Amino acid sequence: MKKKIRTALVSISNKSNLDLILKVLKKFNIKIISSGGTYKVIKELGYNCTEISNYTGLDEMLDGRVKTLHPKIHSGILFDRNNYKHKKEMLKKKFYPIDLVVVNFYPFNKALKSKNKKKIIENIDIGGPSMVRSAAKNCKDVTIITNEKDYSTFITEINKNNGKTSLKFRELMASKAFALTAYYDSMIADWYNNKLNIQFPENKTIYGKKIQNLRYGENPHQKGSIYLRGYKDQDLQIKKIAGKELSYNNYNDIFSALEILFSVKANPATVIIKHANPCGVATNQSALVSFKKAFACDPTSAFGGVIACNFKINTVLAKEINKNFAEVIIAKKFERNALSILKKKKNLRIIDISKFKIENFNNIKSFDSSFLLQNKDNTVVNTKKLKCVTRIKPTKREILEIKFAFNICKHVKSNAIVITNNFATIGIGAGQPSRLDSCKIASQKAKKFQPGKMKNSIAASDAFFPFADGIKTLVKAGVKIIVQPGGSIKDQEVIDAANKAKIKMVFTGIRHFNH
Repeated sequence: MKKKIRTALVSISNKSNLDLILKVLKKFNIKIISSGGTYKVIKELGYNCTEISNYTGLDEMLDGRVKTLHPKIHSGILFDRNNYKHKKEMLKKKFYPIDLVVVNFYPFNKALKSKNKKKIIENIDIGGPSMVRSAAKNCKDVTIITNEKDYSTFITEINKNNGKTSLKFRELMASKAFALTAYYDSMIADWYNNKLNIQFPENKTIYGKKIQNLRYGENPHQKGSIYLRGYKDQDLQIKKIAGKELSYNNYNDIFSALEILFSVKANPATVIIKHANPCGVATNQSALVSFKKAFACDPTSAFGGVIACNFKINTVLAKEINKNFAEVIIAKKFERNALSILKKKKNLRIIDISKFKIENFNNIKSFDSSFLLQNKDNTVVNTKKLKCVTRIKPTKREILEIKFAFNICKHVKSNAIVITNNFATIGIGAGQPSRLDSCKIASQKAKKFQPGKMKNSIAASDAFFPFADGIKTLVKAGVKIIVQPGGSIKDQEVIDAANKAKIKMVFTGIRHFNH
């Protein structure tokens, strides 16, 4: 059923494009009620408006904390126009219907930047969400607008219906309104939880702001969107400079690449990702060498992958990258000529991450009506706490590469085996139900692409070896150092096999499953 709008309440924090709403309200002779700063702006723009304090007969109180929390306001919004008792009460009190509510909230997320607790608390909006919930509840009679992006839709709706709105439109706006209040309250609850170091509260709401719809999900028959979680509700700080739109799978690979890239503290570093698994990671003083070494780990899998660099890409490297096919290239800025070279491949997605920061939110995995929540695996092995369990001990330099290998292993799908040589992966075995199979795959990859580097290589395992067979496979391939968590009932059998092979083995005491 279409409803005529006669009176509107406008009270907004973000006053962008307010003039658009005011023009259409004037066109249909709609009376405007407003408060505080919004009232002043409306008057400055030359429109008639009644200040809320004059409308209610009560001045703003408590430094503006109480402005719209008044029975005349909420009765006007919640009044059921078809209820005889409601009509009688409204007439007796001389209260009038409010048919349109245009409200957005205090910018709580922006106030967080100040770190000033008093300022943050004052930016928790009370009156705004109360009016929004009231209007959304009574969408049978009342239109609620909470986002300036919906101004144009509202204007089209009211023009089409000669000053009225349809029930379908009001219900759509109500659904958006309740989503906004839930999002807003979840953000505030999250702030309190962080402040009190409560990682797993009794009630948990996962909130997010949609950045965009994606062409499809993992597969063409699935739909997908990307949302931004947290207080920065503008964008991901991942700037696409050129190329096709990013897909669900692109984002999934990009996030996997960034996770590894930001865990590797050395500069320069290159990470190549395929299907959310690394197929090459390397660090070197030379950016070009770091890329070449990462690519050499598994050039077959690198085809059509995501290349991520924690440095600025120059012309020489751009030419090297363009020799092969990649879906996405990520870097901390690009030289102008390098960008021109990369743009020659029109479909190549070029991403600047110079402003991106990892925020370490908890990890979420959902299934149907339930979800799992855990904090991130940010544990970095302490080299001083490494326990050498073999007769032969690693050198100081080998300890550094042990740390590198074990860190990369953390980001590979379990069961994971990573073989490295000189701070570059040369073989990766990922996602196998059997650790022995992962050992075989990692060894086979290394032998296939870089057989000369297997001698004196280092192998990292994300969890303990349940038997000595995996160790023997790695040793036979040429591995001379193995790093693993330890903790198996067969540890001694594994250590004996390592000593017999005259290799070095280090226990970390830390497991890094990544399912």
